Formats: sequence, structure tokens, C-alpha cells
Amino acid sequence: MIVKYVRAVTSFNRNSIPTAFSFTRIHTMANQLKKCSTVKELECVYATMVKTNANQDCFLANQFVSFCTSRFHRTDYAILAFTQMQEPNVFVYNALIRGLVHCGHPHQAIIFYLHMLRAEVLPTSYTFSSLIKACSLLLDICSGEAVHGQVWKNGFGSHVFVQTALVDYYSNSNKFFESRSVFDEMPQRDIFSWTTMVLAHARAGDLCSARRLFDEMPERNIATWNTMIDAYARWGNVRAAELLFNKMPARDIISWTTMITCYSQNKQFREALDAFNEMKKSGISPDQVTMATVLSACAHLGALDLGREIHLYVMQIGFDIDVYIGSALIDMYAKCGSLDRSLLVFFKLREKNLFCWNSIIEGLAVHGFAHEALAMFDRMIYENVEPNGVTFISVLSACTHAGLVEEGRRRFLSMTCGYSITPEVEHYGCMVDLLSKAGLLEDALELIRSSKFQPNAVIWGALLGGCKLHRNLEIAHIAVNELMVLEPNNSGYCTLLLNMYAEVSRWAEVTKIRVAMKELGIEKRCPGSSWIEMERKVYQFAASDKSHPASDEIYSSLSKLDEQLKLASYVPELEAML
Repeated sequence: MIVKYVRAVTSFNRNSIPTAFSFTRIHTMANQLKKCSTVKELECVYATMVKTNANQDCFLANQFVSFCTSRFHRTDYAILAFTQMQEPNVFVYNALIRGLVHCGHPHQAIIFYLHMLRAEVLPTSYTFSSLIKACSLLLDICSGEAVHGQVWKNGFGSHVFVQTALVDYYSNSNKFFESRSVFDEMPQRDIFSWTTMVLAHARAGDLCSARRLFDEMPERNIATWNTMIDAYARWGNVRAAELLFNKMPARDIISWTTMITCYSQNKQFREALDAFNEMKKSGISPDQVTMATVLSACAHLGALDLGREIHLYVMQIGFDIDVYIGSALIDMYAKCGSLDRSLLVFFKLREKNLFCWNSIIEGLAVHGFAHEALAMFDRMIYENVEPNGVTFISVLSACTHAGLVEEGRRRFLSMTCGYSITPEVEHYGCMVDLLSKAGLLEDALELIRSSKFQPNAVIWGALLGGCKLHRNLEIAHIAVNELMVLEPNNSGYCTLLLNMYAEVSRWAEVTKIRVAMKELGIEKRCPGSSWIEMERKVYQFAASDKSHPASDEIYSSLSKLDEQLKLASYVPELEAML
């Protein structure tokens, strides 16, 4: 049995039958490879392989190539070992192709496949799964179609694993028709095939077809349910995601995290925290992704006490504060008003990535520490961390808060000149806000008109805010006209212009705007709302809201406060209420 097994897995000495001794030596070297924890140890084992001619053994070469790429990411060692072989078999080729793809060298993977064909080594299903992934990384549809042809040529046209990989490849390449064609032509399908096709429909935004396919599935696993819930979540259909989640026969950590993320992405932060508490009650332990999402929900609610409690929970269950949880904690503390704790978390992090730097720069900017935010940006550059577009939004916001017009202009220009970052509409919005608040309304208007982007409501709203601040009715009219095209049902812009006319006692214009608003049917339909955290609970209030159980006591307290304000001779600015 040993002789037969060795003959099947090795080509160590083709002129003689391998002995039990040679098998033992191969087994020993394979174990030594598994124990390698440094590149130096790997080099020593390979030196022994060369010395004993074991580097020609296909089984050992397969193991060595796999360890080089998966554990150490040394594709140079893997290629060197491969080129030293006289007759590598398909398993060695597969290991090298898979390793090159894993290490981000898809083009080299395809080159070695061509080498494999020239050597007349027949590929296996594992060869094609790696090649299809290589084509996905290359974003080259021609290469993908060529590999698809090789799949048929080599008899894998009905292989479930390979065909499923093609379904996913065409879907990722935005070739939905080809993806569906491959799926429809499959003679056999497993759960993974069905799930991949559901995901393909979801990527294309066709949720109806995705759900129809989901309902047609002969059987489903948790991954299938998670895929469909995630599809609804990504396209903002919270209700459908919620209904499907409640129907799940069983849930795992991915199910709960997907639902929590769904709530959070759609600004239902209280529901996200409620789902997190339900997850803990059900006995499911969260992971780093879950905790980062929950901390983000706390940040948006301004729920500092809840955020602190979750931070303590993270430490109690033994999570390492990595860059993902760390950046979420920095952001949460800063948005909840505790900048000192945010800085403490930042400086205690052993490793900091761009997300951590962006979070602390934004935190400093929002709290009005503009010079400190700019100094933190300079420190980030000094530590060789490359900024991105998000970084510059925080930098420009810092300049806006401090009124640093020239500094803001310099930083804006440095995006393209110094860092090859093309300004997006958000960056133009920051610059318009900066110039408008500084009273440079003509410059702001010129920047809007010279922008390569179609200005959105945020940009025109920033200009309008500057006009209100500096009482420029002429440019305010231009801004409101543009805003009414972009958001015709938003009453806030007309109301703001109306108040500006009221402040200068131009009552005829006030009447005209009111009449126009009435004719257009523009009115404030949704009352403003705010949150407050008390004793670890988050309460939401809206204008004229009486849904709270203690609303009578709340309005009674408001009435008493109003009386005290009158006694203190406080006179409200009624113009802003017109």
C-alpha cells in the first residue's frame, strides 16, 4: 500500500520504485514545512530538499509552493522552486497558479497556465477556479471568455464548481446576461450555485428576480438567507429585509450583523442597537464587524453612555482593539462630544491605518480645533500614510470652522498637485461653504459655475447659508431658484429666503414668496426631530410630538421654562419664525 501511495503522489525517483524509507523522508520534510514560522526556516528546509533531490518530488513541491504563497507571500521563492523542477505535475501547477492569484499576480497566473498547456499537462477543476478568479482581478472580459472556452474544451462544461465560478465571474464583470446563461445551462446545481445566481440578480439591482429565484430554490442554507437579506439591505428596502430576517429558521453571526448594518445604513440607529441586544440575548457572540457597526450607531445617536458600555463590553470579551474597532471608537467618542477619550483611544492604538487618522482629524475639526486637525494631517503625512478624498473633506471642514480661507485654498489645490486626488463634489461643497461663511459669496458662486460637477443641493444650500449670514439677497435668489429645481418639495429654502426679506422689512417680497409657496403646494410636511440619551435609553422627539408617555410632564416643564424666560425679559427672534 505504501509503494502504491508513493507512486501516486511522487515523482522523486522515476527510475526506481519508492521505498518506505523515501516515504518517511517525504513525510518528515512535509512536517518541517508546516512548522516553518519564518522565511529563514523555509529556506533551510528547501536547502535540505535540494541537497537530497527531494525538490523534484511533486508532493513536496506542491507543499512548498503553497506555504510560500499562502503563509509568507513569497511568490519569488515559489516560482524559483517551480522552475527547478524537471516534470511538475498538475498539482504543482495548481498550487502555483492558486498562489499567484492569492498574492495579487493574476497575469502571471495566466502565463503559467499557458506554460502548463505547452507542457501538455491536463488541467483540473481546481485549475479553472483559480484562473476564473484571476480574470476577475484583471477585469479583462476577453481573458475570461478565453478561459470559459478552455473550460468547455477540457470537458468541464457541466462541472458544478467551475460553472458556479463562471456565474460569479460574469456577474462581477457586469455581464448579467452571460451570467444567467451559464446558470440556465447548468445540468446540475447545488445550493451554492443558486445562491450565487441570487447574488448576481441582487448586484444588478433586480431584487424581484432575486426573490423569485430565492423562492424557487429546492433547499436553502443560512448563507442563502443572508444573501437575500443583504440584497434588500443594500438597496434600502429595510422592511423586506426585516420580514425575511424574522422568517429565518436559524441565524448566525453574519445574519445578525447584516441586519444591524441594514438598520444603521438606513439611519435607523435605535433599531440597530435593539437588534444588537437581541443578538446577545440569543446567545450569538459578536465579532469585530458587528462591534464597529454598533459603535457607529451610537456615534450617530450621540449616545455616549451606551458607547462607553459597548467599549467596556469589547474589552470584557477579549477583543483586540484593532484598526477597525479603534477607528469606530475614535469616531464614536468624537461625535458624542468626548474628544479627550477619542484622542486617548487614538494614541493607545498600536497600529493606525488611514481610517483611524481620518476619524481623529474629523473629530478635531468638528470640535473646532482646526489648527490641531491640520497638525494631525501633517503628522499623518510624516508617518507615510497617504491621504484620500475623505481625509481632505475633514481638512477643508477644519479650515471652514476656523475661517482659514487661504489655508483652505492651499489645501484644496494640493489635492491634485501634491497627492493626485481629483476633487469630488463633496470637496467643492466644503470650499463653497468656506468661502460663503467668509463673505466671499461672488468667489463661491464662481467656483460653483466653474466646477466640473453638477452642483447638488448641499452646495447651493451652503451658498444660501452664507447669503443669510451676510444678507446678500441677490445671490440668495440665485441659490433658491437652483434649489427649487433640485428639491421642489423642500420648504426650508423658501422659508429661509422669506426670513431674509423679513429681516430687512421688505414685506411685499415676503407676501410674494408666501403666495408662490401656497400655489406650488410647498409646505413643511415632516417635523424636525432630535434624540436625547437618559439612563442608557435613547428618546426621540419631534415638533408638536405627544407620543411620549410622559408628554404631559414634558409640556408642563416647557411651559414653566417659557414663563421663566419671560420673567428674564428674553425676547425671541420672531423674524426667523415667519
